[in-house]
Amino acid sequence: MKNRIQSDWADTRLLFRCIPATVATLFAVSVVMMNLLANKTIYQSEYLALDGGILVSWLSFLCMDVVTKAFGPKAATKLSVFAIGINLLACLFFFIVSIIPTKDDFSAFNQTVGGTWFILLSSTVAFLSSAILNNFLNWSIGRTFKKNPDGRLAFFTRCYVSTFIGQFFDNFIFAILTFTVFAPIFWDGFFWTYLQCFTCSLIGAGAELVCEVVFSPFGYRIARRWKKEGIADPYLNRNAGAGSRPTDEEKGVLA
Repeated sequence: MKNRIQSDWADTRLLFRCIPATVATLFAVSVVMMNLLANKTIYQSEYLALDGGILVSWLSFLCMDVVTKAFGPKAATKLSVFAIGINLLACLFFFIVSIIPTKDDFSAFNQTVGGTWFILLSSTVAFLSSAILNNFLNWSIGRTFKKNPDGRLAFFTRCYVSTFIGQFFDNFIFAILTFTVFAPIFWDGFFWTYLQCFTCSLIGAGAELVCEVVFSPFGYRIARRWKKEGIADPYLNRNAGAGSRPTDEEKGVLA
């Protein structure tokens, strides 16, 4: 067990040396922003409700899709756990700042950055679940493209399908936990109906998919450049020797 933990830790360290800092940073920042923006409902009607997190969540999923393509689903999931850890650390500092007594009135600021514990819990559970689903679904779809696994059609198909499904479950799990379980108790009876949760999740996933369609060409270029430059090779070849680059099937086993 000890050797396995040490080996996995060594693999994780190598992974984070290989993943370009720009993508890792954008991913972590987007997760932190989602958590903050989710505190505000930007639209609500009888059949639809949207929170502010919808504006940035597509970026998190695009980053995961690019990392999954290059490094495999397990590697993308490790990056997701890292981003969640960064978000929890950021929330801790936000909370500490919010409770520090001050001479002037910063109640609005404190309420904003201090956050709400059940929103943090809901968003963490929802994002971790949807990240695992997105990463392994993306990889599984990629395996079906035998002739040209690195082509545009393969990349866009795996990204669009996994993003829509992953985003739907991310939105739905978060909405159910936050607005039907916790909010009626802690927000004076405020709640979303199950229909609102479903429509919010469905429409939100559709809106986020549109963003993915718009920005996925940039993700495709990044994935192609990483492959050309062999960015992921040290990580993928750590257990496979110095031979040819692993296929998508091998990434799922090695990563």
